[in-house]
Amino acid sequence: MINLSVNLNAVALLRNRRNLPWPDLCDIGRLALGAGAAGLTVHPRPDERHIRKSDIFILRDMLRQEYPDKEYNIEGFPDERWLAIVEEAMPDQATLVPDDPDQATSDHGWDFAAQRDFLAPIVERLKKRGIRVSLFANPSPEGLDIAKEIGADRVELYTGPYGASFNDRERQAKELQKLAFAAQRAQELRLGLNAGHDLTVQNLTPLVMALPNLDEVSIGHALIADALKFGIAETVRRFRRALGDPC
Repeated sequence: MINLSVNLNAVALLRNRRNLPWPDLCDIGRLALGAGAAGLTVHPRPDERHIRKSDIFILRDMLRQEYPDKEYNIEGFPDERWLAIVEEAMPDQATLVPDDPDQATSDHGWDFAAQRDFLAPIVERLKKRGIRVSLFANPSPEGLDIAKEIGADRVELYTGPYGASFNDRERQAKELQKLAFAAQRAQELRLGLNAGHDLTVQNLTPLVMALPNLDEVSIGHALIADALKFGIAETVRRFRRALGDPC
């Protein structure tokens, strides 16, 4: 079964428009987990424009106390600020993303050849703490052997180009083929496989069929957008069905 991790960044962004405590991230997280989500994802950025440092520990405590069988994934650029947060929070998974602080959202994977020496000690550092490490990767087989060599447990394929091709079937098929080639290489290397960015109910099923070794998807924007129509719990169930889970 493919795990669905619900990214709460969009919920935090909505909350931060006002100096008020709602929507409450824990309440939304409980609804998602209660509907069958396998875990929660947060991506704290230095300006705290959505997820705040305090959110990370409140959510961690909620998960540990109320949902000990669910997973916590913290994404971000692995500078010392972020690493200190991760080492204190001790999530199940840390996803290293090559984000610039000014980026609106993630839009590319690591250049593994160029950034090997930067990533290797960070991967080792986190794994020594017992944290599973996933590296954000472009939809390409290139460099995945390096990700394996430096000790990554998984890679998360960037599915942005695939998601952006929603109105162009020919382009979508080409982008899906790229993802399939990358997934095949990850399988050959015995790397776990995650995927994320602009995934929707509509494009998930073709992705699942093309990537049979997929372990997890992390979804935020589209899921929260759909929740405005269907509610959090029903939206989570719709995404789970798109992943092939007969919930």
